[in-house]
Amino acid sequence: MPVSVFDMQSLQHLWGTDELRTIFGEENRIQKWLDFEAALASAQAELGLIPAAAAKEIASKAKVENIDIAAMSAEIRRIKHSLVPALKQLQAACSKENGEWVHYGATTQDVVDTGVALQLKEFHAVAMRDLQAVGRELGRLAVAHRDTPMAGRTHGVQALPITFGHKCAVWLDELGRHQERLVQAAPRVLVGMLAGAVGSQASLGPRAIELEALMLKKLGLGVPTISWAPARDRFTEYTGLLAMLGSTLSKIGNELFNMQRNEFGEVEEGFSEGKLGSSTMPHKRNPTSAENLAGLSRPLRYNAAMMVEGMVQEGERDGIAWKMEWKALPECCMIAGAMLFQARNLLAGLKVNADVMAANLDRMRGYLLSERVMLELSERVGKQTAHEWIYEASMHGITQKLTFADAMRQHAGLGKLLADDEIRDMTDPAAYLGQCGASVDRVVAAQAAWLG
Repeated sequence: MPVSVFDMQSLQHLWGTDELRTIFGEENRIQKWLDFEAALASAQAELGLIPAAAAKEIASKAKVENIDIAAMSAEIRRIKHSLVPALKQLQAACSKENGEWVHYGATTQDVVDTGVALQLKEFHAVAMRDLQAVGRELGRLAVAHRDTPMAGRTHGVQALPITFGHKCAVWLDELGRHQERLVQAAPRVLVGMLAGAVGSQASLGPRAIELEALMLKKLGLGVPTISWAPARDRFTEYTGLLAMLGSTLSKIGNELFNMQRNEFGEVEEGFSEGKLGSSTMPHKRNPTSAENLAGLSRPLRYNAAMMVEGMVQEGERDGIAWKMEWKALPECCMIAGAMLFQARNLLAGLKVNADVMAANLDRMRGYLLSERVMLELSERVGKQTAHEWIYEASMHGITQKLTFADAMRQHAGLGKLLADDEIRDMTDPAAYLGQCGASVDRVVAAQAAWLG
């Protein structure tokens, strides 16, 4: 019976997708071991190291359908070895003579690590596809709301006007760097191995290097310069990048979560018929998609930290550290993949309330334009005097519950210096957006190559 959130029917949709469960499911894990054995036998036959007939039959029988997983699992518990029971079944599926050549010269970690690299290769294609989809949604929002004013907030409170498109472009720019990192990491990470028991390749004969290269070419994986059985930086790098990606997606989710608060109401995630917010409060429309996206990066980051722990190995191989990866790495991928899937859906259905954003800009009653007024006045009376006058006007106005415009009119120095039309212009948020629009244009243009 399922005990993990990744497998429970009621919860698994929050932690993964059917596509990801297929990639990291037990059947595909075993199939990747069999793919290794088929490629190894085929390469050995090409080099004349084993009979061609044996390689052909091994490849034809190297199918997970030929493995009784329940019997394999029972045998694993009995003999305390994670791979040999599967190899025994593959051998039994072949003729007696040909089955003798199964797993010739390889060691368990060659098979398991290369199998994981093959799973990661499948995952990487899905992740890059979904990352592009998220990027496209952010690009769409950035362009659509290039000039939609809203309050920019620092330290949790209103600071100066920005546009919602600018906010989305900042997110897109960051995602673009993650895309670049993942592309650059792939050749380092998607690498297999045929190193033998201690990495010396002694069991593989004098053509070991040639054999390894040929086998890995058949599998579509990179070729290492030396055994990486005790060097776990490849997988650790990849999960670290997923943790960084997850943190960015979490930030987006958290921001959209906060922007949906009733007190803000600046955006609203897509609402589907029948969506229920509370068992006791029928009126609620909870930001569940943003909420889930914001929370998922926490277990992702902790699993990535566990992968770092796995880099501390003993000798030429260490099962203590190695086996931690069996939990942490698939979960990192499952969570990161789920976050990409959910982020795309959240952004695609996002409703942007431009009128509420505009209304929220007026909550400060013009005071968030103090910087603009100060800078423009600096040329007339000097920066320090301008700062002092605006400070005086602001403190008086806030205390007396005046608008910023009226506070300036009542100030002795500002009231004489500024005409009414100047005050109206200086306190218009839409007139102080700086380079927001131009920045959006630059980001969208810069990211166009990978967004397609």
